Amino acid sequence: MNSHRKVVIVTGGGTGVGRATSLAMARLGYNVIVNYSRSRQEADTTVADVAALGVNALAYQADVADDTACRAMAAFTLESLGRIDVLVNCAGTTDFIPFHDLDAVTDESWERLYKVNVVGAFHCARAVREPMLASGDGIIINVSSVAAQLGQGSSIPYCCTKAALDNLTVSLARTLAPQIRVNGVAPGFIDGRWTRGGLGPKYDTIKQAYEKTLPLGCVCQPEDIADGIVSLITGSRLVTGQTLTVDAGMMIAGFHVKFD
Repeated sequence: MNSHRKVVIVTGGGTGVGRATSLAMARLGYNVIVNYSRSRQEADTTVADVAALGVNALAYQADVADDTACRAMAAFTLESLGRIDVLVNCAGTTDFIPFHDLDAVTDESWERLYKVNVVGAFHCARAVREPMLASGDGIIINVSSVAAQLGQGSSIPYCCTKAALDNLTVSLARTLAPQIRVNGVAPGFIDGRWTRGGLGPKYDTIKQAYEKTLPLGCVCQPEDIADGIVSLITGSRLVTGQTLTVDAGMMIAGFHVKFD
């Protein structure tokens, strides 16, 4: 155990933005807990890649919707690595449901998305609160989405959960200050497996439409979002309660692709 190195927990850390964040934090010298729910193989690969950068890395399975599992993850981190300095809440889920098909939106979908995207972030923040308060220099980053502001994305429940997550960021920032800073990052369209799997055959058409219309002429890569996350961790110590938009200009473009 090396308790001199700072430690980050990255939920959903084995794939996509979580993987990119795990690697970015390792490059900064952090020991990394790579949390996963079902993607064990991907988490193990990420752990190996993180460890190759010269830091300690461990995979930990926990469903963030389960409060007991989140508390156990925090306890495991303290036992294994000695401290918790940063939490990055990347874990998230969605259902791809056309907005016009209101009858396709089920109570199960609402409940599952809220439990993971909102309550899960709260569970993790609460689980790491005490060691972060004790250190006096904790940082929590919630990965949101431009869907929170646009009311457009994979589904209505998804948009609503991300809007709630933005509010959670502000609420926690106010509550946990001054010992813990809490901020968020709101990605735009991310090029990757998760989005491709949800959009299916429409993926390339939608991606190309964004590339032609976004002010910066490209969509986001997971590494772009990780860069935004790192900027909130390493930047000004006086930033809290804010959500940084990383979207290649989607919010100012005045053009939005309909997913359905």
